[in-house]
Amino acid sequence: MKTIGLIGGLSWESSLEYYRIVNEIVKQRLGGLHSAQCLMFSLDFGPVEALMRQENWQELNIRLVDAAQRLKQGGADFILICSNTMHRSADSIEEQTGVPVLHIADAAAQKIKDQKIKKVGLLGTKFAMEGDFYRNRLKDKHGIEVIIPEETERELVNHVIFQELCLGIIRQDSKEQFQKIISALLLRGAEGIVLGCTEIPLLIKEDDVAAPVFDTMTIHARAAVDYALNG
Repeated sequence: MKTIGLIGGLSWESSLEYYRIVNEIVKQRLGGLHSAQCLMFSLDFGPVEALMRQENWQELNIRLVDAAQRLKQGGADFILICSNTMHRSADSIEEQTGVPVLHIADAAAQKIKDQKIKKVGLLGTKFAMEGDFYRNRLKDKHGIEVIIPEETERELVNHVIFQELCLGIIRQDSKEQFQKIISALLLRGAEGIVLGCTEIPLLIKEDDVAAPVFDTMTIHARAAVDYALNG
């Protein structure tokens, strides 16, 4: 079994789910008392979130690469960034550490293509929705068209992520607002919905949406186990 190196704390609420999922899947696959062979370096999310608001991606990149270097020194065979938005640093991590990064968008894209879907709606932080690093990877590498919510809707989604979900707050009215935004994306032609923030699955489940839902956190964790066990 390869050693999974997880960059967590982005937020710890979703990192906890990553740890649970990879261990549950390894136990299912191997049985008995088996669990995942992994390391986690958990960042302090307070300063990270402040840097995100400042859009100081250079400093964030330095911190992510440092976290990856620590995992490499600990024996990680590959890196799992427990955040969609922080995959902005994926290429830099690979280049500066020489350790492969299992990219969350690639893992999601495979599941999307398995269902022969060509157009998806993307929910995530405003940095993931509005930036090109995530959407372009889906489009240019995998041929998947991405549409995003309207500006006011993006602000609402971002607010709920940082002010509620990252704090472990789950509100029914927020779920209903997300469902309205998702319905609007489906009316605009989305064939499926990508939950492109690792906290959103804490709020929105597959049964909440009348279309295929791609829970990137779970998909990413499953892909990590596949890679750890099969290479």
